[in-house]
Amino acid sequence: MIIHPNKLTVMRIAAVPLIVICFMLDFPYANWVCWAVFTLAGITDFLDGYLARKYNLESKLGAFLDPVADKLIVVLSLIIIVSSQRHLDEMLSPMLFILAVLVIVGREVFVSALREWMAEQGKRDNVAVSQIGKFKTMAQMFSIGGLLLRDDVFGLPILQMSELLFYVAAILTLWSMMIYLRAAWSDLVA
Repeated sequence: MIIHPNKLTVMRIAAVPLIVICFMLDFPYANWVCWAVFTLAGITDFLDGYLARKYNLESKLGAFLDPVADKLIVVLSLIIIVSSQRHLDEMLSPMLFILAVLVIVGREVFVSALREWMAEQGKRDNVAVSQIGKFKTMAQMFSIGGLLLRDDVFGLPILQMSELLFYVAAILTLWSMMIYLRAAWSDLVA
């Protein structure tokens, strides 16, 4: 029996408050629970699209909910990380990190609005997800997971390594935004 992709997407949305609560509460291994929930949610992001395409279960509801779930989990996770002075104090460059968060959140808003506008023009396919966008998402998810975990693992400084990967994600974010903007430019200036 196959889990319907929309159920996986709803599970990802339901994971968001759980991540926030685990992050805010101070109990043993809270950061590990937060990381595990975030990681499972990231896996459902891959699975829902895969199952929808493989079993022809694509739906309008799924097409709407999937990007909403993605934006919620990324943006709210970044907000709670930025709100943690403990996290910021342990980072290589708190100000650069905050700037990278603003870039990523700003891009999410911009590209969502661009896709909406292009859809109204009947040209949504012009701003379909690019390969760079997929790499950006992967870098973002791995880095945010590590930022939520925060603890060193096998002596590796996970927080700082994740911070560096997050900067890579921010660069890919700008690159992918430029790809979408270039694809839509002739329609924007017409």
